[in-house]
Amino acid sequence: MAYAQPHPRLSVLSNTSQSSVDHLSPTASSTRFSLPSVPAVASNKPGAPRPNIYDRNLNKTRVSEVSASAFAFLFSEVVQYTQKRVSGINDLERRLNTLGYRIGTRVLELMVWRSESSSKTPKREIRFLPALMSIHTQVWKAVFGKPADAIEKSVENADEYMIIDNDPPIERHISVPRDMSQLSCSSFTAGIVEAVMDGLGFPARVTAHNTPTAQFPSRTTILIKLEKSVLDREEVLKQ
Repeated sequence: MAYAQPHPRLSVLSNTSQSSVDHLSPTASSTRFSLPSVPAVASNKPGAPRPNIYDRNLNKTRVSEVSASAFAFLFSEVVQYTQKRVSGINDLERRLNTLGYRIGTRVLELMVWRSESSSKTPKREIRFLPALMSIHTQVWKAVFGKPADAIEKSVENADEYMIIDNDPPIERHISVPRDMSQLSCSSFTAGIVEAVMDGLGFPARVTAHNTPTAQFPSRTTILIKLEKSVLDREEVLKQ
């Protein structure tokens, strides 16, 4: 079931201005965003060994970039391939979410490894809001090269939080047919967020919904619905 609009009453927890985005992410205004790059061939000489991707230093490749157009083409092919094998919009979004979940587990593993290898006292967040802020900033920068635009909390439902992306990079070159206007290809991103949430110990159901505005026609809301166990633990930690 599509989620046409966010809750009418929301409290803004974080709203990244354009100036702060440029400050946090040098690539925010470019047409490139961060993704693991394909290693170049060491030599053009016949018989020269190709470098093994597993031998690369993960810390030295943390700012590697690939062409955004190349990623857009690859993601478009994934969507088209998946679309031919589903029975409807809900099934397509579910499969994109599953693909994103697989990526999210690897993103979290890589970020934790880098944190532990670069700090003598690595920190693990045990409170939900700091963890959500790290997803809004660090995970988005690791995957898309820029932080998300805002975090909102539902005033009516204590277990619902939202991450707002005004211009999702994966949506820029996706043309959705009019009869599938409810489809949100950002279900892939929702899967990434859900995997990170689960891995950090904050199980939740994460879905993506189109919430366009006149200024941002591709605006997307990533809806996070926490499990009751997370809210119960937060109440204990407040005491």
